[in-house]
Amino acid sequence: MKTILAGLLFAMLWASASVATKFGILSAPPLILGNLRFFIAGLVLLGYCYLISRDKQYRLPNTEEWRQLAIFGFLNTTVYLGMYVFAMKYTAAGIGSLATSTNPLLIVLLSSWLMGRKPAKSEIISIIIGMTGIALATYPLLKNSGTSVFGVTILMLSMVAVSFASVYYARVTWTLPNLLINGWQVTLGGLFLLPFTLTMSDFSSVQFDSRLIYSVLWLSLSVSVVGLICWFYLLKIDTVKASLWLFLCPLFGFFYAWWLLNEPITLYTIAGTLLVITGLYIGQRKKFIA
Repeated sequence: MKTILAGLLFAMLWASASVATKFGILSAPPLILGNLRFFIAGLVLLGYCYLISRDKQYRLPNTEEWRQLAIFGFLNTTVYLGMYVFAMKYTAAGIGSLATSTNPLLIVLLSSWLMGRKPAKSEIISIIIGMTGIALATYPLLKNSGTSVFGVTILMLSMVAVSFASVYYARVTWTLPNLLINGWQVTLGGLFLLPFTLTMSDFSSVQFDSRLIYSVLWLSLSVSVVGLICWFYLLKIDTVKASLWLFLCPLFGFFYAWWLLNEPITLYTIAGTLLVITGLYIGQRKKFIA
């Protein structure tokens, strides 16, 4: 029961990120919103590790670990989340949540490429079906100003970036605790993003209203802290079965977008979501069965 509750909470929180971002960018430019989120999440995680817990396992990284954390933070936070939050300015929230669920498919493809292994036919088919599903769900939304080809392109590039980050994370033998890894990578990623935020954002347009405050707190505390704690818990129990909970993210994501942002749920939405879930199942079914 504890695992089921953790999985449901993860899916519900992870899927909410796109809607919370859509609200936040109404009060601040995307990169400013992203930096606020990253620094608050990093402050909370590192503050707990070093000031509240004071457990001996929460130590400062060594030279090699700093390098690993910097690479992971750059890929996972600076590039992935930086591009993701920027893309949400030009993309519907539901599409943002749907795109996130393709991450396991891209990881399989990138892992095969980096390891010099020829992708299995089922893996290629899963990628094609998943991307077709996103295209189908996106198609009717391109007719309004809420979604553009530019936004979807940036969004999918961010998915490639997080897939690279996931493959890198899996190939490193980490000796630091998960909370410390996440705390440092999100903080370092925020620092790497800062020069882009300072040069590309209009700070005069920032409105420090309740909408911005609630969005930042939700993204940093609920998604980046609580959501990732649930994810690491699921990974510790069973890495493969943890991916099953990604099936629920598009469903929750489109529900939030419909409920809070009045985004339409059409036959294109339903068909596209089913294709993405089908592709995810085809690409991972051997692992699930095993």
